[in-house]
Amino acid sequence: MAVLGVDDFKAKIRGGGARPNLFQATINFPTYAGSSDITETTSFLCEAAQLPGSTMGSIIVPFRGRQLKMAGDRTFDVWTATIINDTDFKIRNAMETWMSGIGGHSENVGRVNPVEYEADLRIAQLDRTGSKIKEYIFNGAHPTDLSPIDVAYATTDDIERFTVTFQYQYWTTTDGTAV
Repeated sequence: MAVLGVDDFKAKIRGGGARPNLFQATINFPTYAGSSDITETTSFLCEAAQLPGSTMGSIIVPFRGRQLKMAGDRTFDVWTATIINDTDFKIRNAMETWMSGIGGHSENVGRVNPVEYEADLRIAQLDRTGSKIKEYIFNGAHPTDLSPIDVAYATTDDIERFTVTFQYQYWTTTDGTAV
């Protein structure tokens, strides 16, 4: 293979490369926890998230002194979003309501039908013009962890942030690829 130069490299990297700061996260809420207004606000205040990953397990089958490696089941990583907190705590309150609807604080009761407490989440990679170039849909998601918010007298010139971790059933892309 020939050694390629800078011009060859530039010709191969389409659109200047995908940029990690150009994304849009859409966190939909169950009807009891939020509205379209909160979904739009969350899209603006979601500071960080990830494009999804998944892992193919393997099954080891011993055969005559050898180990045959066969494909196993797929598992999906959790999805975590970092949210900027505003002074009305609108998103934080909606997350707390969502989680309380699954399991209450004082009484361990909540909704038992996943259709009532799950929602689809989205993360889109944008190009430099703001157009979506790839979008992932997290099907059947619900929050499992809401981080604390640290407060301290010594902290100045900063805005509160918190993270929310979601479990989901599987993800698809907008081109219809199911995984």
